[in-house]
Amino acid sequence: MAQPPPDVDEDDCLPEYRHLFSPELLRDKVAFITGGGSGIGFRIAEIFMRHGCHTVIVSRSLPRVTAAAQKLTAATGRRCLPLSLDVRNPPAIIAAVDQALKEFGKIDILVNSAAGNFLCPASALSFNAFKTVLDIDTLGTFNVSRVLYEKFLRDHGGVIVNITATLGARGQVLQTHAGSAKAAVDAMTRHLAVEWGPQNIRVNSLAPGPIGGTEGFRRLGGPLASAHMKAQASPLQRLGNKTEVAHCALFLASPLASYVTGTVLVVDGGSWLTFPNDIGRLAHVSSPAKL
Repeated sequence: MAQPPPDVDEDDCLPEYRHLFSPELLRDKVAFITGGGSGIGFRIAEIFMRHGCHTVIVSRSLPRVTAAAQKLTAATGRRCLPLSLDVRNPPAIIAAVDQALKEFGKIDILVNSAAGNFLCPASALSFNAFKTVLDIDTLGTFNVSRVLYEKFLRDHGGVIVNITATLGARGQVLQTHAGSAKAAVDAMTRHLAVEWGPQNIRVNSLAPGPIGGTEGFRRLGGPLASAHMKAQASPLQRLGNKTEVAHCALFLASPLASYVTGTVLVVDGGSWLTFPNDIGRLAHVSSPAKL
């Protein structure tokens, strides 16, 4: 069985890296990555940069993305522009995309990785909490994609990778909000792939499973021992790591996937087929989300 590539839990660059793909795979491309200051988005930025790509990483926290950009540039030698924006705010997106185009002259790849999630039963979920998750995940993905389409992709082509989840493929306790939002993004992926294909724009979703070293896993996985026990129930009997997800994003964003569009690439070790659905957790998570 293949061993997973090395990774680190924190939002730090890998101390060493062995290329499985050509180091020139994304040479001089430019990627715009929402949620790029931490977690999976940070590792995607790093792996892209290690394959010759320059990046623009954005999140609501400018200090976070500024610190992340310094780490990424120091580790890879590629340029990284940190910008602050809220994906729910189209004028802020327009300003950020304009600044990125002024800095680099182009944006070849968009990775929609910004997301919000928490555990809450549907019966306790406030109306605003449900709306907030859909606004960040679904509306945010459309907002950034639409702006970048108008500003660059329509006339030059490119690639969009939407980071989603397998929540929309099954019913899962405590995740009505996130499952609904991600299912909508996967539908959006298919529609945009059809409409924008003639402009040479490929659009795909990437759906990670339980990934160690991420805020999502720490917040959503439950007690550590329980989470690892559930991981053992998956076909590959382990958690995934951020580098594995980033390698799949690299594939989708690169010429290796030149004839791939409108699909969902599930990166979860088969967990969605076997992952236990713990109905008993409903009794322990009952307070409304404060959003």
